Formats: sequence, structure tokens, C-alpha cells
Amino acid sequence: MPVKADRKSVRVCLVAIPEVMASTLMGFYDVLNSFSLLGTDGDRLSAQAHFRVEIVAPAAGLLASASGVPVEATRSFEQIDSADVIILPSIMVQGGEWQQGKYPALVKWLGKMHAAGAQLCSACSGVLLLAETGLLDGQDATVHWMYAPTFRRNFPSVRLRLERALVAAGKRHEFLMSGASSSWHDLILYLIAQHAGPTAAHAVAKFFAFQWHADGLSPYVVFEPATDHGDAAIDKAQSWLARHFSVANPIEQAARISGIPERSFKRRFKSATGHAPIDYVQRLRVEEAKRRLERTRAPVDEISWKVGYEDPAFFRRLFKRITGVTAGAYRRKFHIPEVETL
Repeated sequence: MPVKADRKSVRVCLVAIPEVMASTLMGFYDVLNSFSLLGTDGDRLSAQAHFRVEIVAPAAGLLASASGVPVEATRSFEQIDSADVIILPSIMVQGGEWQQGKYPALVKWLGKMHAAGAQLCSACSGVLLLAETGLLDGQDATVHWMYAPTFRRNFPSVRLRLERALVAAGKRHEFLMSGASSSWHDLILYLIAQHAGPTAAHAVAKFFAFQWHADGLSPYVVFEPATDHGDAAIDKAQSWLARHFSVANPIEQAARISGIPERSFKRRFKSATGHAPIDYVQRLRVEEAKRRLERTRAPVDEISWKVGYEDPAFFRRLFKRITGVTAGAYRRKFHIPEVETL
């Protein structure tokens, strides 16, 4: 981990634009200023590193966030010549499609700050702005799974690692990115450990009841197959598979439904959807299994049979390979409790 020479004062800029999610922005702000809340531990820990946190924006003054919550920026980002850490919080992406070029001055400033030695961090969709700098080309990155399609279309040279809750990239690990919304907790704990030490990070985690996403983000990813490819025959097969994925030999039947010879169907299907037919069917089945684990108390072996697998052991291995956790662990984490209505 790169550590700045001056551990006594770590200068942090939180970037606010009109699309910013106030919850994430203020979460960073509160946690980095939290040592004073930790009593005697806080006094001791703050001696190791003091975070000087500042909210910056295209212009100083009040700014309405994506939800309408007002945010006050102390300065314009262009007034900042140096910082140790720059954080791009989550931003709202209208329609789920990122439009490049909206903040050219900000993108240029990020590049300038990186050249000056700043560590560039992003939470969730904030990485879209970071990727516009071109600095992530050829690097690993992560983002909320919902924004993966637009990220890949806009930044094909960046290696997207959706299964990772936290990605550190660059020769000096000068790029730090967290994936889904709440994984900013991982990012902030990493930064605190980096600049104030692991003891400080542990104390903050206990105070806020934060937990590292040790399983990564794979359990949270929802399989959303591509349907905008324009191939009518494959679209017909996809529609059939969505309803009949649990039947025996679904690929053979889907090929017949499409009217394409099976060998050609497999090539054409992967070209259109990005998934081989067998992988596609497996992911549909695992999605249904996840739904049943969340909403029912049916045994895992029964769920295995319901989604199309007669061999429960194979299903269990497949489930863990795709989600990163066992079926039992997934149920413990995501099962929806029964709530009595009033």
C-alpha cells in the first residue's frame, strides 16, 4: 500500500457534482472525521493520522445532489493544486447509460492531480468519471453490476472485475475502487488502514458496525442477459429459455426453436449474448435458485431438482463457482424474514 510521507495530515478531497449521491458523499465525510467520536481511542488514533476533508465541486457554494439534498462545497476543484486522496462518490446515471464529456474540466483536473501524486478513489458508479481520464486503460476496475453494460461499452480497454468488492490498481496502487453502493465501507476502511494503521481501521469498523465484504460482490450480482443485440432468432431462443431453463436438454430445444442448426446456434448465441449457451442456462438456473433460497425454506437438494439438476453435489459446486459462496451461506445472508403486517 502506498503511504504518504506526512501521516499527521492527510488531505482528502470529496468531489461533488449534481449527480452525486449525498448518502455516500456524507458517509465518507462523517467516517473520515469520526476519530473525535471514539473517546480516548479516538484521541490516540488521531495522533497517527489526521484527515483534513474538504468537499469540492465545479464551483464553490451550495449544490443540489441527485436526491435534492443540498451539499456545500468549500472550493472549486480547480482551486485545489495538491491533495493526498481524491474520492469520487457514487453518482446517479440517468437511464443507466453513461454520457462521456459532461465534465471535461473535472476529468482534466483528475489527470493533473494523479500526475502530482494524488491517490484517486471511486465508489460504485464514481468510477465512470475516473475511467474517462484514460488512466484505467489496461487496468482492473470494479463498478456496481447494474452499470457494467454501459461501463464496458464506454471503456472497453478497462478490465472489469465485478466479483471484487475492492480493487487497487496502478503501479503504486494509486487507483482504489469499490463496487456496489455499500462497499464504500471497504474503501474507507482500506484508506484508514493505509494512512492511520489497521488498529484505527478496526476501531472505526467496530464503531460504525462496518463489515468487510470478504465474499466479494459475486453474491450480489444479478444475471441480466443482453437482449439488445438485434438477432431475432437468438432473442426467440432467449425468451424460450427464460421460461423453460429447467427442462432436460434445454440448449438442443432452444436451437430447434430458433431454427438454427445446433453448432451454428452455439456460435451465434455466444456472439449475441456474450455467453456460451451452457453458461447462459447455468446462470439462469442459479438465479432461480437464489430466488428460492431468499424466499422459501425448501431444502437445497429440492431447489437443485426444481431448477434442473438431479445431482445436488454438482449444483452445490456450480452455485459456489458462480456466486462465490455456498447455497447455505447465501440463504443465511439474503433470506427474507417473515414480517407480520399491521
